[in-house]
Amino acid sequence: GTLLTSFIAIVIAVPVSFGIAIFLTEQCPGFLRQPLGTLIELLAGIPSIIYGMWGMEVLAPLLRTWFPTVFPAGTGLATAGIILAVMIIPFITAVTRDVINTVPAVMRESAYGLGCTTWEVTRRVILPSVKGGLVGGVVLGLGRALGETMAVTFVIGNNLFLSTTLTGQGTSIAALIANQFSESDGTQRSALLALGLILFLITFAVLAFARYLLRNSTGRHA
Repeated sequence: GTLLTSFIAIVIAVPVSFGIAIFLTEQCPGFLRQPLGTLIELLAGIPSIIYGMWGMEVLAPLLRTWFPTVFPAGTGLATAGIILAVMIIPFITAVTRDVINTVPAVMRESAYGLGCTTWEVTRRVILPSVKGGLVGGVVLGLGRALGETMAVTFVIGNNLFLSTTLTGQGTSIAALIANQFSESDGTQRSALLALGLILFLITFAVLAFARYLLRNSTGRHA
């Protein structure tokens, strides 16, 4: 459940985040860049429990009403993935925007001087030169998604038996610990502590890898 919800979140969030970042850095009018950038960054400051409540009270009923055959309960793995995508979009967007801004202006000017369009400059000059940073931003978002607890607990369904479909109900490591730890003892508590250690190691490895990629990308264009 942890891996599936994070995968769904990344699939949704990456193209949206890249699109927003490219628009803010390459095509957005100057007077709108700062307000829109600040608005996107403010989304990162919303508490996760608010996202969870919104998912349970708004998103899940909408999915159940609009797609009753696909989302019979409204909650589930896919719903949790959508919530996680909304939560990590500000993080990936901010990192992507920052690494794009590290591209020297002379590279853009040279490409435009050769007659390239804005899309060609973005696709053939900017993105290839900062691909390490882009991957780092995605991995940072993945690390955020892997460790999310409250928002996922609200909408994932908290079913210990993993569903055979992405729209079915399930649980994640963080949600399982949050739901059971206060009432656990003995072997069950030991198992939950072991799960917490596994989640910590996974998240630590993901964030360390992202840090490595970001440092290399920034140093190359400094």
